[in-house]
Amino acid sequence: MGALWGDLGSWLDGHGAVLLGLLLLVAVLLSVTAVLAWRQWQSRQRLRQRLASAHSELSDLRGRDPLTGLVSRETLEEELAATVTGAEAAGRSVCVAYLGLDGFRAINDAYGMRVGDAVLKEIATRLSDWLGGKPQVTRVGGDEFALFCKCDAAGLDELARTLQRIVGQPLKAEALNLQVGLSVGLALYPDDGARPRLVAHAGLAMRTAKLTGGNGHARFDPAMSVNHREHSELVQDLRHALARGQLQLVYQPKIDARSLQITAAEALLRWQHPKRGIVSPAQFIPLAERHGLIRHIGAWVIEEACRQAAQWREVGLRMRIAVNISGHQLRSEDFVDQMLDSLRRHGIPPNRMTCEITENLAIEDTPATRGAFDRMRQAGLHVSIDDFGAGFSSSLAQIRRLAPAELKIDSGFVKDLEHGEDARAIVRAIVQLARSLQLHVVAEGVESEAQRDILVALGCDELQGYLFAKPMSATALALWASGDGPSEASAFRPSLFDPTAPSNLE
Repeated sequence: MGALWGDLGSWLDGHGAVLLGLLLLVAVLLSVTAVLAWRQWQSRQRLRQRLASAHSELSDLRGRDPLTGLVSRETLEEELAATVTGAEAAGRSVCVAYLGLDGFRAINDAYGMRVGDAVLKEIATRLSDWLGGKPQVTRVGGDEFALFCKCDAAGLDELARTLQRIVGQPLKAEALNLQVGLSVGLALYPDDGARPRLVAHAGLAMRTAKLTGGNGHARFDPAMSVNHREHSELVQDLRHALARGQLQLVYQPKIDARSLQITAAEALLRWQHPKRGIVSPAQFIPLAERHGLIRHIGAWVIEEACRQAAQWREVGLRMRIAVNISGHQLRSEDFVDQMLDSLRRHGIPPNRMTCEITENLAIEDTPATRGAFDRMRQAGLHVSIDDFGAGFSSSLAQIRRLAPAELKIDSGFVKDLEHGEDARAIVRAIVQLARSLQLHVVAEGVESEAQRDILVALGCDELQGYLFAKPMSATALALWASGDGPSEASAFRPSLFDPTAPSNLE
């Protein structure tokens, strides 16, 4: 045994350094393993935290609109349900307001989606701030929002006006100064339906407000559900009206104010529905604009007017025709080219065609609008600003920049001429403005001799209205031009029949 211990001692003396090194190596490896294990544990902890955060963000994202940051429709409905429950217990009412922006599509078309998105974000911020940041407003889609608040029947009108003021304030988007209007639909709980139907009912009310011209408000009425079905049926019928030959143009003469002779005619669109009879343009034109049908219909109007002008020319009648141009047409890049193509195919000089564009559309002052006016003017088309003065928003600078050839006074002022000094003052101012810019002035809606005499005295160039003639078919107008018109009616200007007369019809 002693010898064994002696041998072991000798071996340790010779290999002690090696053994110590091995022990140190093992210690280092154990330390490194411990450090790596610790770091791995920390990494897993961070991963768990990031995963939890990602789940939280994803959950939050699912409950919000990615563009505006507003809560989702589902979240709004949940909050509305809770509010309704509390209001029921307290015997209070809750109002849902459905908001549709007016004029947003024009901004989107003219400046692009980036500017349009900036407008939506600003509107969303305003509504959210007004509600104190509470999850009570959502973007339903596109340019429509829905919100709810505590309100009774007596406060609905004031609520709608407040929302219109909030949204209608000027805003800045991408360095542009812009403004939009607002149509508001209102539904009150419990009077206007069960909680799950409130948003839908408010939406129907908003669309009713849109159909009456927009920039207003309406409260839900059960009859609106029936009207909505009729609306849908009317849109479906309108999609096929052209193919089925139900659309037609009628023509209302324009009268020279000095000679009281017929010099031109305005083409007016009519829809002869097989079951409803004559459908008013005030009813179906907004539908056509809203559902993407107006460009097709507008192109047909121009083509038909050119075809009719050519047909009249064949029988010796050379008369300027006026057509109404929609906002969708004006914003289309190929609108002027399409019009010139129709004029060329039918052999009609551009200066025989008057494009009537409403004042509200003309003063949009967008690049698309200005570009369209420039192209029409360069092509030689006669451009008229229709319903002039109705918006009370035109400026001399805008009129000079657009450089139209004609101002057409809104019929509302003509109606009040006999009894309203303010109407006469406005018409006088419009005529003076036109004279300073060397523009032609037309007054529409003339229904009495007294109105006629006042307009002539004020210096209008042309008159149009039931006093002279109601809108009539192209055939009736041609018969009148040939001498088979009503007794004691205005005669056509002789130069319209002279093929050698100058083409200038001023």
